[in-house]
Amino acid sequence: MISIIIPTYNESKNITDLVVRINRCLSRNYELIIVDDGSPDGTGLLAEELAQNYPIKVIHRRQKLGLASAVIEGFKAGCGELLCVMDSDLSHPPEIIPLLLEKFEDPNTDLVVASRFAKGGGIKNWPKKRLLSTYLAIATVRPLTKVKDPMSGFFILKRNVIHEVKLIPRGFKILLEILVKGKYKGVEESPFVFIDRVHGVSKLNLKVYQDFIAQLCDLYFYRLRMIFRIQQ
Repeated sequence: MISIIIPTYNESKNITDLVVRINRCLSRNYELIIVDDGSPDGTGLLAEELAQNYPIKVIHRRQKLGLASAVIEGFKAGCGELLCVMDSDLSHPPEIIPLLLEKFEDPNTDLVVASRFAKGGGIKNWPKKRLLSTYLAIATVRPLTKVKDPMSGFFILKRNVIHEVKLIPRGFKILLEILVKGKYKGVEESPFVFIDRVHGVSKLNLKVYQDFIAQLCDLYFYRLRMIFRIQQ
């Protein structure tokens, strides 16, 4: 079974469409773990209504605690041996989930990233400023990973990749944390076209960028500690 973790905050205009599309494209057993950060627009209550007809677990949190912590909470609540993470704003097309799952036919593949920057991928409707900041962020992490899109929020991993791995619930870039700290043999990237949200507003703000800088410092120090231990 695959557990699909979907963090939500004020996504009432998108969540029904997303759930229906996921159900339509998946033929295998799945569960949705919707982690809602106390959305004022009623997203959590709508998810509870959807759970009457779809395999959904809803985790209600009292306040906005952040995407990374929501994902980690979803990992703990999920029962699947495969864990998928995706956004709730329809920028991540659920129709490519079966294509991502096909990559696991190779037993050496433990993590599959839906990549905007792999050949065939792309981004639509993003302002140049946001696109530039993404390219700069990827450049800053290049010494940590060779994955083309380490900033992706859409990926699937085997549960053992994060078994007994201490993940820090900070910011938006939980994939980067997993790529640096996770236990995996092989990573595959599958291209997709990211289309910016139609409904709702982006959650990006100054704090998100501050969290990323703090995360970056932590991960570089973590990598240095690992190198030092190996050399000893």
